[in-house]
Amino acid sequence: MIAATIADGAIAPAEHPDPEPGGGEVLVRVRTAGLNGADMHQLAGHYPAPPGSPPDIPGLELAGEVAALGSGARRFAIGDRVMGIVGGGGQAELAVVHERQLMPVPDGMSWEAAGGFPEVFTTAHDALFTQCALAAGERLLVHGGAGGVGTAAVQIAAAAGVRVHATVRDPGARAAVGELGATVIAPEGFPEHGPFDVILELVGAPNLAADVDALESGGRIAVVGIGGGARGELDLRPLMSKRALIRGTMLRMRPLEEKALAARAVERQVLPLLAEGTVVVPIAATFPLDQVAAAYERFAAGAKLGKIILLVS
Repeated sequence: MIAATIADGAIAPAEHPDPEPGGGEVLVRVRTAGLNGADMHQLAGHYPAPPGSPPDIPGLELAGEVAALGSGARRFAIGDRVMGIVGGGGQAELAVVHERQLMPVPDGMSWEAAGGFPEVFTTAHDALFTQCALAAGERLLVHGGAGGVGTAAVQIAAAAGVRVHATVRDPGARAAVGELGATVIAPEGFPEHGPFDVILELVGAPNLAADVDALESGGRIAVVGIGGGARGELDLRPLMSKRALIRGTMLRMRPLEEKALAARAVERQVLPLLAEGTVVVPIAATFPLDQVAAAYERFAAGAKLGKIILLVS
């Protein structure tokens, strides 16, 4: 098979042996795969793949057709349209995924949208509703509202009756994010628009002190992204006086059981919203697999609304 391959700090298509599914696993013939910030960190050498995932083939989400079943795999049949998160290896013509991490692709959903759905919507749903217990009527601030996780978070929170604000640095993207269900604000001076019950931090440490200032008493911060920096300084006194909570979270390193539970929650609560058109997967650009380096360059350039998608097969 052909797969996006990291070697010597660069990424390019290369030939690899076809993988084979083990017990409870499914071999997926990949149609599309989304790019995510973790892929950029892996390319830079800062985020190695977890044990059991290919060390040199990136890709945390994919969509495609079931090509073969490992022993004991029964959730899907050969030919079924599926999508899901993986620890790595998604940006390849073939990938092995445990059946419990996969979800069915809803009828009418395009391959491009399916390839960009699993990672960002699962991350957003888990961070907001499982980790931070976000509830209807509360006020949410999403930092980086134009990105993949940001656009997902805005939509699923708005659909749940949450009052959503989102910071968007690119003025050209603000109207589109507003149409997804958020009151859009510039990143500068965002605490003035608080207080917020929950803040989804997709930028990183530079925002953290101001995030605490912008919290309501008993508020929660979910740290999901660190593209703007991983280290900062925080005065603990406001955190203590507000009885606030800071949660760090990522999906990639979790055990299978936790990933499966997150996938089932998305199946129950988000896939119906897809089917009825309440939520969508904004696509910023698509690239064929043989132009994977250009896709990564486009992701790194920023100023995009939604997902960058690789067209694999």
